[in-house]
Amino acid sequence: MYTENIGHHISGLFNKDLEEIRHKVLVMGGLVEQQLDQSIQAFISSDMEMAERVIQQDNEVNAMEACIERECTQILALRQPAAFDLRFLLAVLKIIYELERMGDKAKRIAQITVRLAVNQAQVSYYELVHMAELVKGMLLDALNAFARLSLDSVLVIAQQDEKVDREYDSILRQLITRMMEDSRNITRTLDVLWTVRALERIGSHACHICEHLVYALKGEYVNHMSPQELEAKLTTPSYEHTIQVRH
Repeated sequence: MYTENIGHHISGLFNKDLEEIRHKVLVMGGLVEQQLDQSIQAFISSDMEMAERVIQQDNEVNAMEACIERECTQILALRQPAAFDLRFLLAVLKIIYELERMGDKAKRIAQITVRLAVNQAQVSYYELVHMAELVKGMLLDALNAFARLSLDSVLVIAQQDEKVDREYDSILRQLITRMMEDSRNITRTLDVLWTVRALERIGSHACHICEHLVYALKGEYVNHMSPQELEAKLTTPSYEHTIQVRH
């Protein structure tokens, strides 16, 4: 746990600024989580009204990203933070970008739902239900890790991403086979394919949130590492921690 890193400053105002930033990131994450859940529900049930709400909510997510980015920039300019504080703010800037991209993917799913409903297309969605649950769990776990400033679940999330990738490959093969068997299915099946692709990308963004969190807490770059490489890196003491032990 690294929560002691926030709240150690002489300036109480600086402590408050960092806590407010963390809180706003979690609020933004909650909005994206809601977007994802509702976009999947709308797709499965062909609920145009819910899909439209998801599309409209994307404006709120974008506004929150801009607000947090502006506040982080102000703190960087005025406080000139170092060590953990600097890494934390830089990680936040990257995390809100990942969340905004997730919101865009949820919006994309909602737009596909509206198009299918307008065209009165009957879509088989059974392939993506389990994958959607995996992705929702990854996002929830990533947000919880950020809320606790803990790396305990990071490796599990990376392993879940490998499962999502395998499911994506399996579903892709099924959808291609379906299109080859009946050309009348191509348009509808492509919409399912784009939906599954959006879910796969959301899972990747959840992993990226964890990578940015590792950088904030340990000062280590772990982008694009395999779960095995990540496990080795997480069990190695950070440079900053080693210095503290020597003192």
